[in-house]
Amino acid sequence: MKKKVLVAGTFDIIHPGHIFLFNEAAKIGDVYVIVATDNNRELYSGERPVIPEQQRLEVVKNIKNVKEARLGRSDNDTLKTVEEINPDIILLGPDQKYDLNTLKEGLKKKGLNHIEVKRMKSYYDKYALHSSSLIKRKIIKTYKENK
Repeated sequence: MKKKVLVAGTFDIIHPGHIFLFNEAAKIGDVYVIVATDNNRELYSGERPVIPEQQRLEVVKNIKNVKEARLGRSDNDTLKTVEEINPDIILLGPDQKYDLNTLKEGLKKKGLNHIEVKRMKSYYDKYALHSSSLIKRKIIKTYKENK
């Protein structure tokens, strides 16, 4: 039986780094994705995503190698969705601002300490615009220059 690999994030503006993450996760097992809600994104980063949550979810659901994608929760129990999916592995991207120890402690408190937590070592930076924030900055800069 294939392992369940969970990946979570905002996935605001899909770029090759996201595809790389999904493909690396697929090498380990079936890929399950939790797409952050607009509210949680704002709560944890201070800014709302550009793309609304339902649209981001639809895009992620249709990416090759994603077996299932669902929207996260807007309540304080972000690990409830993890509990429902019950993955074997949680794979974090190399630049995700989620502390491994905090995540492991949270899983332990929920009785989910059987879930292995890994962080990808390799960072996909083949292209200059390898993150959503870099893409947003370029759009703003281009817009201002062409005003």
